[in-house]
Amino acid sequence: MASLSRRADLLRVRSRLPRAAGELVAEYERHLTLERGLSAHTVRAYLGDVVSFLGFLHGVSESESRDEEIPGGRSVETTPTDDTAGPLDGLDIAELRAWLAGQRATGLTRATLSRRAAAVRTFTAWAHKRGELATDPGSRLVAPRPQRTLPGVLRPGEAGAVMRASSAGARERDPVALRDHALVELLYATGIRVAELCGLDIGDLDFDRRVLRVLGKGSRERTVPFGVPAAGAVRDWIDDGRPHVLANRGVTSAEPALFLGVRGARMDPRAVRRVVHDAVDSVQGAASMGPHGLRHSAATHLLEGGADLRSVQELLGHATLATTQLYTHVTVERLKAIHDRTHPRAR
Repeated sequence: MASLSRRADLLRVRSRLPRAAGELVAEYERHLTLERGLSAHTVRAYLGDVVSFLGFLHGVSESESRDEEIPGGRSVETTPTDDTAGPLDGLDIAELRAWLAGQRATGLTRATLSRRAAAVRTFTAWAHKRGELATDPGSRLVAPRPQRTLPGVLRPGEAGAVMRASSAGARERDPVALRDHALVELLYATGIRVAELCGLDIGDLDFDRRVLRVLGKGSRERTVPFGVPAAGAVRDWIDDGRPHVLANRGVTSAEPALFLGVRGARMDPRAVRRVVHDAVDSVQGAASMGPHGLRHSAATHLLEGGADLRSVQELLGHATLATTQLYTHVTVERLKAIHDRTHPRAR
Protein backbone atom coordinates (compact mmCIF):
# COMPACT_ATOMS: atom_id res chain seq x y z
CA MET A 1 0.00 0.00 0.00
CA ALA A 2 2.85 2.40 0.79
CA SER A 3 4.38 1.87 -2.65
CA LEU A 4 1.03 2.54 -4.34
CA SER A 5 0.63 5.73 -2.31
CA ARG A 6 4.11 6.93 -3.29
CA ARG A 7 3.44 6.11 -6.93
CA ALA A 8 0.30 8.27 -6.81
CA ASP A 9 2.29 11.09 -5.17
CA LEU A 10 4.97 10.91 -7.86
CA LEU A 11 2.39 10.98 -10.64
CA ARG A 12 1.01 14.15 -9.09
CA VAL A 13 4.51 15.62 -8.79
CA ARG A 14 5.20 14.81 -12.44
CA SER A 15 1.98 16.54 -13.52
CA ARG A 16 2.99 19.71 -11.64
CA LEU A 17 6.56 20.00 -12.92
CA PRO A 18 7.38 22.95 -15.18
CA ARG A 19 6.67 22.13 -18.81
CA ALA A 20 10.34 21.86 -19.79
CA ALA A 21 11.03 19.47 -16.89
CA GLY A 22 8.01 17.35 -17.81
CA GLU A 23 9.19 17.13 -21.40
CA LEU A 24 12.67 16.10 -20.24
CA VAL A 25 11.16 13.30 -18.12
CA ALA A 26 9.19 12.11 -21.16
CA GLU A 27 12.37 12.09 -23.27
CA TYR A 28 14.20 10.16 -20.57
CA GLU A 29 11.37 7.64 -20.40
CA ARG A 30 11.65 7.06 -24.15
CA HIS A 31 15.42 6.66 -23.77
CA LEU A 32 15.04 4.01 -21.06
CA THR A 33 12.31 2.14 -22.90
CA LEU A 34 13.38 2.30 -26.53
CA GLU A 35 17.15 2.80 -26.48
CA ARG A 36 18.08 0.80 -23.37
CA GLY A 37 15.24 -1.71 -23.62
CA LEU A 38 14.58 -1.79 -19.88
CA SER A 39 11.53 -3.54 -18.44
CA ALA A 40 8.43 -1.56 -17.54
CA HIS A 41 9.11 -2.19 -13.83
CA THR A 42 12.70 -0.87 -14.09
CA VAL A 43 11.62 2.17 -16.10
CA ARG A 44 8.95 2.98 -13.53
CA ALA A 45 11.48 2.75 -10.70
CA TYR A 46 14.05 4.95 -12.49
CA LEU A 47 11.44 7.56 -13.40
CA GLY A 48 10.05 7.64 -9.88
CA ASP A 49 13.44 8.57 -8.44
CA VAL A 50 14.08 11.15 -11.16
CA VAL A 51 10.64 12.73 -10.71
CA SER A 52 11.26 12.85 -6.94
CA PHE A 53 14.50 14.73 -7.54
CA LEU A 54 13.02 17.12 -10.11
CA GLY A 55 10.12 17.80 -7.76
CA PHE A 56 12.63 18.70 -5.07
CA LEU A 57 14.54 20.87 -7.52
CA HIS A 58 11.44 22.79 -8.61
CA GLY A 59 9.69 23.04 -5.24
CA VAL A 60 6.99 20.42 -5.81
CA SER A 61 6.44 18.25 -2.73
CA GLU A 62 5.67 14.54 -2.66
CA SER A 63 3.54 15.05 0.46
CA GLU A 64 -0.23 15.15 0.51
CA SER A 65 -0.15 18.93 0.94
CA ARG A 66 -0.12 20.30 -2.59
CA ASP A 67 1.29 23.66 -1.55
CA GLU A 68 4.14 22.48 0.66
CA GLU A 69 7.66 23.23 -0.51
CA ILE A 70 10.55 20.89 0.01
CA PRO A 71 13.20 22.18 2.45
CA GLY A 72 16.48 22.78 0.66
CA GLY A 73 15.04 22.75 -2.86
CA ARG A 74 14.46 25.75 -5.08
CA SER A 75 11.39 27.62 -3.99
CA VAL A 76 8.50 27.97 -6.39
CA GLU A 77 9.33 31.67 -6.75
CA THR A 78 12.93 30.99 -7.81
CA THR A 79 12.11 28.14 -10.18
CA PRO A 80 12.55 29.35 -13.77
CA THR A 81 9.15 29.77 -15.40
CA ASP A 82 9.99 31.00 -18.91
CA ASP A 83 9.90 28.41 -21.65
CA THR A 84 13.50 29.07 -22.72
CA ALA A 85 15.00 28.14 -19.35
CA GLY A 86 16.45 24.67 -19.10
CA PRO A 87 14.93 22.49 -16.35
CA LEU A 88 18.41 21.67 -15.04
CA ASP A 89 19.96 25.14 -15.37
CA GLY A 90 22.40 25.79 -12.54
CA LEU A 91 22.20 22.27 -11.12
CA ASP A 92 25.15 21.53 -8.87
CA ILE A 93 26.34 18.86 -6.48
CA ALA A 94 25.00 20.80 -3.47
CA GLU A 95 21.42 20.41 -4.68
CA LEU A 96 21.93 16.73 -5.36
CA ARG A 97 23.30 16.23 -1.86
CA ALA A 98 20.45 18.25 -0.35
CA TRP A 99 17.90 16.04 -2.11
CA LEU A 100 19.64 12.88 -0.92
CA ALA A 101 19.81 14.24 2.64
CA GLY A 102 16.07 14.86 2.51
CA GLN A 103 15.53 11.28 1.37
CA ARG A 104 17.70 10.02 4.23
CA ALA A 105 15.70 12.07 6.73
CA THR A 106 12.55 10.08 5.88
CA GLY A 107 14.17 6.94 7.31
CA LEU A 108 14.92 5.09 4.09
CA THR A 109 17.27 2.13 4.21
CA ARG A 110 20.83 2.36 2.92
CA ALA A 111 19.92 0.07 0.03
CA THR A 112 17.05 2.35 -1.05
CA LEU A 113 19.19 5.47 -0.75
CA SER A 114 21.92 3.84 -2.81
CA ARG A 115 19.44 2.84 -5.51
CA ARG A 116 17.87 6.31 -5.70
CA ALA A 117 21.25 8.00 -5.87
CA ALA A 118 22.29 5.62 -8.66
CA ALA A 119 19.09 6.42 -10.58
CA VAL A 120 19.76 10.15 -10.39
CA ARG A 121 23.42 9.69 -11.36
CA THR A 122 22.29 7.79 -14.44
CA PHE A 123 19.86 10.59 -15.26
CA THR A 124 22.40 13.41 -14.92
CA ALA A 125 24.91 11.47 -17.02
CA TRP A 126 22.27 11.14 -19.75
CA ALA A 127 21.33 14.82 -19.44
CA HIS A 128 24.99 15.84 -19.72
CA LYS A 129 25.47 13.66 -22.79
CA ARG A 130 22.55 15.31 -24.57
CA GLY A 131 23.67 18.83 -23.65
CA GLU A 132 21.23 19.67 -20.86
CA LEU A 133 24.13 20.03 -18.43
CA ALA A 134 27.55 21.59 -19.10
CA THR A 135 29.09 19.19 -16.58
CA ASP A 136 27.78 16.13 -14.78
CA PRO A 137 27.41 16.87 -11.04
CA GLY A 138 25.89 13.45 -10.47
CA SER A 139 29.29 11.82 -10.97
CA ARG A 140 30.29 13.31 -7.60
CA LEU A 141 27.18 12.17 -5.71
CA VAL A 142 28.09 9.55 -3.11
CA ALA A 143 25.44 7.48 -1.34
CA PRO A 144 25.86 5.11 1.62
CA ARG A 145 26.87 1.68 0.45
CA PRO A 146 24.03 -0.79 0.95
CA GLN A 147 24.47 -3.58 3.44
CA ARG A 148 24.36 -6.85 1.53
CA THR A 149 22.03 -9.13 3.44
CA LEU A 150 21.95 -12.83 2.78
CA PRO A 151 18.74 -13.89 1.05
CA GLY A 152 16.41 -16.28 2.81
CA VAL A 153 16.24 -19.71 1.19
CA LEU A 154 14.31 -22.92 1.57
CA ARG A 155 16.08 -26.08 2.61
CA PRO A 156 15.89 -28.83 -0.02
CA GLY A 157 13.37 -30.75 2.08
CA GLU A 158 11.24 -27.64 2.51
CA ALA A 159 11.35 -26.97 -1.23
CA GLY A 160 10.07 -30.49 -1.83
CA ALA A 161 7.27 -29.94 0.69
CA VAL A 162 6.27 -26.71 -1.07
CA MET A 163 6.04 -28.55 -4.40
CA ARG A 164 3.91 -31.29 -2.81
CA ALA A 165 1.64 -28.71 -1.18
CA SER A 166 1.10 -26.89 -4.47
CA SER A 167 0.23 -30.19 -6.18
CA ALA A 168 -2.67 -30.96 -3.82
CA GLY A 169 -5.25 -29.02 -5.83
CA ALA A 170 -3.65 -30.07 -9.10
CA ARG A 171 -4.47 -33.69 -8.31
CA GLU A 172 -8.13 -32.70 -8.39
CA ARG A 173 -7.52 -31.31 -11.92
CA ASP A 174 -8.79 -27.87 -10.97
CA PRO A 175 -7.61 -25.54 -13.79
CA VAL A 176 -6.33 -22.77 -11.52
CA ALA A 177 -4.63 -25.28 -9.23
CA LEU A 178 -2.93 -26.85 -12.25
CA ARG A 179 -1.64 -23.43 -13.23
CA ASP A 180 -0.43 -22.59 -9.73
CA HIS A 181 1.42 -25.88 -9.37
CA ALA A 182 3.02 -25.48 -12.81
CA LEU A 183 4.32 -21.98 -12.13
CA VAL A 184 5.70 -22.88 -8.68
CA GLU A 185 7.48 -25.91 -10.13
CA LEU A 186 8.87 -23.90 -13.05
CA LEU A 187 10.10 -21.03 -10.87
CA TYR A 188 12.03 -23.39 -8.61
CA ALA A 189 13.25 -25.61 -11.46
CA THR A 190 14.70 -22.72 -13.47
CA GLY A 191 15.38 -19.88 -11.03
CA ILE A 192 13.91 -17.38 -13.51
CA ARG A 193 12.59 -14.00 -12.39
CA VAL A 194 8.86 -13.44 -11.91
CA ALA A 195 8.75 -10.96 -14.81
CA GLU A 196 10.48 -13.52 -17.02
CA LEU A 197 7.92 -16.14 -16.04
CA CYS A 198 5.00 -13.83 -16.84
CA GLY A 199 6.58 -12.98 -20.19
CA LEU A 200 6.79 -16.60 -21.31
CA ASP A 201 4.79 -17.74 -24.34
CA ILE A 202 3.92 -21.34 -25.10
CA GLY A 203 6.33 -21.23 -28.02
CA ASP A 204 9.20 -20.49 -25.65
CA LEU A 205 9.12 -24.05 -24.28
CA ASP A 206 10.82 -27.01 -25.89
CA PHE A 207 9.53 -30.13 -24.13
CA ASP A 208 11.68 -32.50 -26.16
CA ARG A 209 14.89 -30.86 -24.93
CA ARG A 210 13.28 -29.64 -21.66
CA VAL A 211 14.51 -26.07 -22.07
CA LEU A 212 12.80 -22.71 -22.25
CA ARG A 213 13.82 -19.47 -23.92
CA VAL A 214 13.82 -16.47 -21.56
CA LEU A 215 14.05 -12.78 -22.37
CA GLY A 216 15.82 -11.28 -19.36
CA LYS A 217 17.02 -7.88 -18.22
CA GLY A 218 18.41 -5.63 -20.92
CA SER A 219 16.62 -7.80 -23.53
CA ARG A 220 19.27 -10.50 -23.06
CA GLU A 221 18.00 -13.87 -24.22
CA ARG A 222 19.11 -17.12 -22.61
CA THR A 223 18.13 -20.78 -22.60
CA VAL A 224 17.32 -22.44 -19.28
CA PRO A 225 16.75 -26.18 -18.69
CA PHE A 226 14.02 -27.59 -16.46
CA GLY A 227 13.47 -31.01 -14.93
CA VAL A 228 10.92 -33.79 -15.30
CA PRO A 229 8.57 -32.68 -12.45
CA ALA A 230 8.31 -29.15 -13.88
CA ALA A 231 7.79 -30.54 -17.39
CA GLY A 232 4.93 -32.73 -16.18
CA ALA A 233 3.27 -29.94 -14.23
CA VAL A 234 3.50 -27.47 -17.13
CA ARG A 235 2.22 -30.08 -19.61
CA ASP A 236 -0.80 -30.77 -17.37
CA TRP A 237 -1.56 -27.05 -17.24
CA ILE A 238 -1.27 -26.63 -21.01
CA ASP A 239 -3.31 -29.73 -21.84
CA ASP A 240 -6.00 -29.66 -19.13
CA GLY A 241 -6.02 -26.36 -17.25
CA ARG A 242 -5.29 -23.65 -19.80
CA PRO A 243 -8.02 -24.64 -22.30
CA HIS A 244 -10.65 -24.48 -19.54
CA VAL A 245 -9.56 -20.96 -18.52
CA LEU A 246 -9.71 -19.81 -22.13
CA ALA A 247 -13.09 -21.44 -22.76
CA ASN A 248 -14.66 -20.07 -19.58
CA ARG A 249 -13.65 -16.54 -20.52
CA GLY A 250 -14.36 -16.80 -24.21
CA VAL A 251 -10.77 -15.91 -25.06
CA THR A 252 -9.30 -16.91 -28.41
CA SER A 253 -7.05 -19.94 -28.30
CA ALA A 254 -4.48 -17.83 -30.18
CA GLU A 255 -3.49 -16.17 -26.89
CA PRO A 256 0.27 -16.89 -26.76
CA ALA A 257 0.93 -16.37 -23.03
CA LEU A 258 1.90 -19.52 -21.17
CA PHE A 259 0.38 -18.52 -17.82
CA LEU A 260 -3.05 -16.89 -17.76
CA GLY A 261 -5.01 -15.09 -15.08
CA VAL A 262 -8.56 -16.13 -14.27
CA ARG A 263 -9.83 -13.63 -16.86
CA GLY A 264 -7.85 -15.24 -19.63
CA ALA A 265 -5.17 -12.55 -20.04
CA ARG A 266 -1.42 -12.88 -19.41
CA MET A 267 -0.79 -13.44 -15.72
CA ASP A 268 0.33 -10.48 -13.63
CA PRO A 269 3.47 -10.67 -11.41
CA ARG A 270 1.41 -9.69 -8.37
CA ALA A 271 -0.83 -12.72 -8.87
CA VAL A 272 2.24 -14.97 -9.16
CA ARG A 273 3.61 -13.57 -5.90
CA ARG A 274 0.36 -14.38 -4.11
CA VAL A 275 0.42 -17.93 -5.43
CA VAL A 276 4.02 -18.51 -4.29
CA HIS A 277 3.47 -16.96 -0.86
CA ASP A 278 0.42 -19.18 -0.30
CA ALA A 279 2.33 -22.30 -1.35
CA VAL A 280 5.35 -21.56 0.86
CA ASP A 281 3.26 -20.47 3.84
CA SER A 282 1.46 -23.82 3.77
CA VAL A 283 4.70 -25.55 4.82
CA GLN A 284 5.29 -25.31 8.55
CA GLY A 285 8.68 -23.87 9.46
CA ALA A 286 9.48 -22.56 5.98
CA ALA A 287 10.49 -18.90 5.76
CA SER A 288 7.82 -16.82 4.06
CA MET A 289 8.96 -15.84 0.57
CA GLY A 290 7.82 -15.00 -2.91
CA PRO A 291 9.15 -15.87 -6.39
CA HIS A 292 12.52 -14.25 -5.71
CA GLY A 293 12.94 -16.51 -2.70
CA LEU A 294 12.45 -19.54 -4.94
CA ARG A 295 15.09 -18.07 -7.26
CA HIS A 296 17.52 -17.73 -4.33
CA SER A 297 16.71 -21.26 -3.21
CA ALA A 298 17.28 -22.73 -6.67
CA ALA A 299 20.67 -21.01 -6.99
CA THR A 300 21.77 -22.12 -3.52
CA HIS A 301 20.72 -25.72 -4.07
CA LEU A 302 22.52 -25.82 -7.43
CA LEU A 303 25.75 -24.66 -5.81
CA GLU A 304 25.36 -27.05 -2.88
CA GLY A 305 24.84 -29.83 -5.39
CA GLY A 306 28.18 -29.10 -7.05
CA ALA A 307 27.29 -26.67 -9.88
CA ASP A 308 30.06 -24.24 -10.80
CA LEU A 309 29.55 -20.52 -10.36
CA ARG A 310 29.77 -19.67 -14.07
CA SER A 311 27.01 -22.13 -14.94
CA VAL A 312 24.74 -20.74 -12.24
CA GLN A 313 25.46 -17.22 -13.50
CA GLU A 314 24.32 -18.25 -16.99
CA LEU A 315 21.19 -19.98 -15.68
CA LEU A 316 20.14 -16.97 -13.59
CA GLY A 317 20.96 -14.42 -16.28
CA HIS A 318 23.28 -12.32 -14.09
CA ALA A 319 25.30 -9.75 -16.02
CA THR A 320 28.27 -10.11 -13.68
CA LEU A 321 29.71 -12.96 -11.67
CA ALA A 322 29.81 -10.74 -8.58
CA THR A 323 26.01 -10.93 -8.30
CA THR A 324 26.06 -14.72 -8.45
CA GLN A 325 28.79 -14.88 -5.79
CA LEU A 326 26.25 -13.74 -3.20
CA TYR A 327 24.85 -17.28 -3.29
CA THR A 328 28.20 -18.76 -2.31
CA HIS A 329 27.90 -16.75 0.91
CA VAL A 330 24.52 -18.35 1.55
CA THR A 331 26.01 -21.77 1.03
CA VAL A 332 28.98 -21.07 3.31
CA GLU A 333 26.67 -19.80 6.07
CA ARG A 334 24.57 -22.95 5.82
CA LEU A 335 27.64 -25.18 5.89
CA LYS A 336 28.93 -23.32 8.95
CA ALA A 337 25.59 -23.82 10.68
CA ILE A 338 25.65 -27.55 9.90
CA HIS A 339 29.24 -27.78 11.16
CA ASP A 340 28.42 -25.95 14.39
CA ARG A 341 25.43 -28.20 14.99
CA THR A 342 26.99 -31.57 14.17
CA HIS A 343 30.77 -31.53 14.54
CA PRO A 344 31.96 -32.87 17.93
CA ARG A 345 34.66 -30.20 18.17
CA ALA A 346 32.78 -27.30 16.64
CA ARG A 347 32.53 -25.48 19.98
